Amino acid sequence: MHSIGIIGGTGPEGRGLATRFAIAGHKIIIGSRNEKRGLDVATELSETLNKSFPDKLNISGTNNRDTARESDIAIITVPYDAHLETLSELSPYLSDKIVIDAVVPVKFERGPRPIPVEAGSATEEAAKLLENSFVIGAFHNLSAEKLLEPNLSLDSDVLITGNSKDAKNIAINLANEIKGVRAIDAGPLRYSQFIENLTVLLIGINGRYKTETGLKISGID
Repeated sequence: MHSIGIIGGTGPEGRGLATRFAIAGHKIIIGSRNEKRGLDVATELSETLNKSFPDKLNISGTNNRDTARESDIAIITVPYDAHLETLSELSPYLSDKIVIDAVVPVKFERGPRPIPVEAGSATEEAAKLLENSFVIGAFHNLSAEKLLEPNLSLDSDVLITGNSKDAKNIAINLANEIKGVRAIDAGPLRYSQFIENLTVLLIGINGRYKTETGLKISGID
C-alpha cells in the first residue's frame, strides 16, 4: 500500500481520487493551501465513507507542503493557474518521488478552451519543474462526480504517459484499482498534450449532452 498525497485535493477531482484510493486501502493525505481546509475535507470524506467502509480508511488532511513531504506518491489536482507556483514551491519535497499530474490546462470562454502551455502540456511543465521526481500523466479524463460515488463502476479507460517505466507501471496499477477503470499505456510524456486537449473536448461534450462521459479504447484485450 502507498501513502498518496493529493496536492490541491479539496476540489472535486482530488476528493474523487482520494475516495477511490482510500477504499482501495491506501493511506490518503488531502493537501490544500489552507491546512484547515485540507483537514476539514479529510474529516468529511472519512465520515461519509465510514458508513459503507468502516474501519478500513486512513484519510488525513494538512497543507500542500506537508502533504508532499509525507507522501511517497503525489497526485496533482490543482487548477492550472496555480500549477507552476505550486510545483515550484513543492519541488524540494517531491524529490525522488512519483508525481502523477492530472491537471488540464483549460479556460472557459463560451465553453471550454485549451490553454497553450510553453512546455507542451501541464505534465511536461511539471517534469521540467520537478527534475528530480518521476513525473507521470494520468487521470485527466475521469469524471469527478463518478469518482465520488465509491460503489459506481466508471466504465472508462485512463491514458497514462511517462518516461519512467517503473513509475508508469505503478500508476497503471493504481488506475486499475478504481472500479471499472482500465489503464492504457499511452506512451512517453510528449504525448501528454493530446490527452489533456482530449479532456477539454470531453468537457465540451459533457456540457452539450448534460452527462459525464468516459473514454474507451477499442481493440486492446
